[in-house]
Amino acid sequence: MNAIVAVCSDWGIGYQGALLVHSKADMHRFMELTMGGTVVMGRRTLESFPGGPLKGRKNVVITHDPEALPGGVVSVDSPVAALEAVAADDPNRVWLIGGESVYRALLDQCTRAYVTKFDVERPADAFFPNLDEDPAWQVESAENGGATTKGTHFSFITYVRQ
Repeated sequence: MNAIVAVCSDWGIGYQGALLVHSKADMHRFMELTMGGTVVMGRRTLESFPGGPLKGRKNVVITHDPEALPGGVVSVDSPVAALEAVAADDPNRVWLIGGESVYRALLDQCTRAYVTKFDVERPADAFFPNLDEDPAWQVESAENGGATTKGTHFSFITYVRQ
């Protein structure tokens, strides 16, 4: 399984259920990497998508209230159940996409983390674990992503679990 996330320089990922930085290049990369695979997320992450479940992907949603979910998703009630739901899927095509509690519960099951790191700090109430401070993770590759339309510079960094 892989994690994919967009973070600010302090590893903030969200504020009041919304992304901190919007980037077409980041969204394009997310679509390109996850299309045709399986995405694992929490209920609030699903609810943050304006179009509902992500098309072209198997959506596995961790929730305590499966009745509140739209059709077209696989509902599970725990991170362990999410792992069971994706056990038959190609692990290279399974993507952990958030939010914070889901990342924290399942990041240790990931072999790679695809991080878009924005060179800015914004008010945040949700954070991704700082992989630069975790000796289990090493940078595999880094590439300059350019800048958003508002001038925020960013990089695409791939981390691999040692």
